[in-house]
Amino acid sequence: MAVSVNEARGDAKQRHAKRKVLITGATGQVARPVAEALAARDEVWAIGRFGDASVEDALRAKGVNTWRWDMERDTLDGLPDDFTHVLHAAVRRGEDGDFDKAIEINTVATGRLMTHCRHAESFIYVSSGSLYARQALDHPYAETDPLNGVAHWLPAYPIVKISCEGVVRAFSATLGLPTVIARLNVAYGPYGHGGVPVLLYRQLLAGKPVPVPREGQNWASLIHTDDLVRQVPLLWEAASSPALVLNWGGDEAVGIQDCLQYVADITGVDARFERSDVTRETYAFDNTKRRALIGDCTVHWKEGVRRTIETHFPGAVKTLPAEQR
Repeated sequence: MAVSVNEARGDAKQRHAKRKVLITGATGQVARPVAEALAARDEVWAIGRFGDASVEDALRAKGVNTWRWDMERDTLDGLPDDFTHVLHAAVRRGEDGDFDKAIEINTVATGRLMTHCRHAESFIYVSSGSLYARQALDHPYAETDPLNGVAHWLPAYPIVKISCEGVVRAFSATLGLPTVIARLNVAYGPYGHGGVPVLLYRQLLAGKPVPVPREGQNWASLIHTDDLVRQVPLLWEAASSPALVLNWGGDEAVGIQDCLQYVADITGVDARFERSDVTRETYAFDNTKRRALIGDCTVHWKEGVRRTIETHFPGAVKTLPAEQR
């Protein structure tokens, strides 16, 4: 099968020219900082429901164009179709447990979006590492590892991601649209709920123990939003048709208990853990493929977690370990 890459849709000079970017999910912790950063030099459009008017106002203040779109029911009629680059991060996660509805909403919306933007130079679909079949807790998952889509903490979510990956593969090949399926690990940073480190820190602040496996600990490849922002244009450059599947996580494997113990050390909160059969499972990545294509990350997890805690909880950081002073 012939492979078309984004170079076929413009030479290097064109790719460094001003882009016209479409972003979904731009109110969230992953896509919002990307939208705001790119708006400094590119024409950026963010589409979504914008349930929080203050977030839409903040995006517009940064130079982002906003357009109302409910992915559950709306077409894209009236939206410009001359975007050069697309980042699709919006998702209906299926919190109500209705698998069929969640699959229908996400797959149809993704197909509509790719069809509408079929002339783009590059398309990124933000998938998830939660779709991998669980192996040993410290196993570094590669893109070729088996999938099964089991997540006890949000059962419909990985099924949605697997379903959408199928749609993205099909539309990328059919439309000749250079695409990256970026399987995101644990993203964290100043926007949204802050990511898993912040969510679990809130549990500790409330005096609730964090559930951990009966033996060992869950691992993750934490990636700060600064690295996400920097890497999005690099992923666009790497896109191909058929779609490229890539793990998108930080360079280091981090134990979740180790991460929370670090948070406890710098904030003074008591780190309490409870052995359980059900935990918020996370996965460490084998990042060989990503590092070969777009290089290393720049934010060490301890620095990133400290900065994130300071942003969401001003004054919470009381001390720093000796190696960070």
